[in-house]
Amino acid sequence: MALFGRRKGAGGRGTGAARQDEDLDEVDTADDDGAMGPYDEADAPDDQFARLDLGSLRIPVPDGAQLQVEMDPAGPVRAVHILTQLGQLTLNGYAAPKSGGLWKEVCGELAEQLRADGASVRSVVGDWGQELSASLGEVQLRFIGVDGPRWMLRGVVAGPPQLADNSAMGLRELIRNTVVVRGGQPMPVRTPLQIDLPQAIVEHIAAAQQSEQQPG
Repeated sequence: MALFGRRKGAGGRGTGAARQDEDLDEVDTADDDGAMGPYDEADAPDDQFARLDLGSLRIPVPDGAQLQVEMDPAGPVRAVHILTQLGQLTLNGYAAPKSGGLWKEVCGELAEQLRADGASVRSVVGDWGQELSASLGEVQLRFIGVDGPRWMLRGVVAGPPQLADNSAMGLRELIRNTVVVRGGQPMPVRTPLQIDLPQAIVEHIAAAQQSEQQPG
């Protein structure tokens, strides 16, 4: 069964294939002209995907998935994780320069940080260019970044090593059908795009917190 199934047509190049390359500095950028997405708000498709509106991101949540909200101690939402049978998938958007190229910088920094944390890191070429595959303990990680018009979208999936290939394909499919809403306001490069939770989720979190505070 496909992780994502509600879509019109079959256009796009997304085969899910990736080429391994041990040298992070010599990875060629794949031609992404045929990729379906991710989409800028101005180019959002009129399709049949039911997307979760998180303000800066509109994400097609897979059937049967669960959501986990990560809050910053100061109050704002840091991330919304999508828990699936393939692992935990997370997307975040960031302000980027008009010239693009932010993912290449972030990718190199991320690889250094992962290695410093003891991870084994490899570079691969996927649908949008460079990806990172990292093994840390019993967890396999895949990082994918896409440079858009004044924004960068970064996705990561964390799952068991035996599902690594399927997890990467699931992350690509999630990215491919996501809509990024950057807004027109000026922002410093690398500023995280604000995540706004739907009111129903806000109320659910408040009810859960209130229940935890009540004496047993």
